[in-house]
Amino acid sequence: MSPVGQQHAIRFITSPFKHKRFTSMRSELFRIPLEWGGVPLFGGGALLVALLLGVGLYALWSKRAHGAQADLWGLLPPTGVAAAILLLTPRLAPAGVPIRAYGVLLVAAIAVGLVMSIHRARSRGIDADTVLSLALWWLFIPGIVGARLFFVIEYWEVRYAALPWREAVFDAFRFTEGGLVVYGSLIGATLGFLAFAWRYRLPALALADLIAPSLLAGLAIGRVGCLMNGCCFGGPCELPWAVTFPPTSPPFEEQLARGELHGVRLRTATDGQSLTIDLPAEHAGERVLAVDGVATRSAYEAAAGFRAAYAAGRPVELRLARGETLRLPASTLRRSRPVHPTQIYSTINAALLAWLLWTLYPLRRRDGTVLLTMLTLYPIGRFLLEMIRIDEADFLGTGMSISQNLSLVLLAAAALGWWVVLTRPAALWPGISQGSDSKVGTPAPTAA
Repeated sequence: MSPVGQQHAIRFITSPFKHKRFTSMRSELFRIPLEWGGVPLFGGGALLVALLLGVGLYALWSKRAHGAQADLWGLLPPTGVAAAILLLTPRLAPAGVPIRAYGVLLVAAIAVGLVMSIHRARSRGIDADTVLSLALWWLFIPGIVGARLFFVIEYWEVRYAALPWREAVFDAFRFTEGGLVVYGSLIGATLGFLAFAWRYRLPALALADLIAPSLLAGLAIGRVGCLMNGCCFGGPCELPWAVTFPPTSPPFEEQLARGELHGVRLRTATDGQSLTIDLPAEHAGERVLAVDGVATRSAYEAAAGFRAAYAAGRPVELRLARGETLRLPASTLRRSRPVHPTQIYSTINAALLAWLLWTLYPLRRRDGTVLLTMLTLYPIGRFLLEMIRIDEADFLGTGMSISQNLSLVLLAAAALGWWVVLTRPAALWPGISQGSDSKVGTPAPTAA
């Protein structure tokens, strides 16, 4: 008999796998070296020369073909940004430039959304340049800023609070490796969209109807990037299509920190100051005072004990408040326990909504109905998906994640929007909704 209580051996949470599990995650596709054959590619190397040469040749061709300089001024901001990135690359990525699956699929999502929007916009009297300007400068950049800012705020205590400020700032800019929240992107992109509609004197509802299917199509592709990156993961799953993730992935790290790889599951108590056992059932609700001999007051402190034990391949001891000590077997798992592929669920959900909105667009009788359909159906799907996702914590004691709370807010806003749209006479703005030969997108006059 131990002086602190009887020793208990804990079995693993799940039975041996009955099905062949899908494995997932390949966050880095390949890496571009800083030099090739002794020739530097980044910094002041070959890529910068190629960029400046390409822009210069385009400028000469454009001047001869059109004789105007207005379009050339528009090249300066993106060219300057690209040149700055190339110059800073050797300092930011001394081991080479990693090409992440998340970033590649993010670019693919933007490309697909642009093609869809341009295709439909041309039939409505809007030129491709206007759509490109809207997508890249007024939607994409504000959307990325909003999505990343939302992520940083939501996970500040977990991921950033303990970092030195320089490291925290640097990590906050690494959005191509994941960490973008859809609702944050929606907020940022909405602000940019409203500014664009006001600037170019375009009806916001008619324009929103036009681009809504593209947003959902892009989201469907982006969620595949989430699967490759391992973010936005679901809870435990024993279904045949469950997926597992490798070490260092978010699901693996979460399960390791909670003790699931060692056969238990710890959770933060309702007081927010202590840990309790969720599994196994015979000890459910008991407080945990120490993990691996180290006193713990939070899940963050407990995670260190589990990680140390896993790395050393040794058992773990949990000291409980009532005096018992639970001895957990050493974990031999080399991948996470099976979880719901919520990223794929999200992809299917977004793809079906994109198809529905694309089909609905030519059938609508009022501007705003396509947008409101999206704002009604997407929050419902997101709310349900959040019920099996475990990567977001309870928000302000509501018992729901922050995304579920925002889903309810969006549904309320959509209900108000439907009331406004349906109480107005049925009408479509002819400049966008019914097509027009006139050029759309003239900037509004500004005060002198």
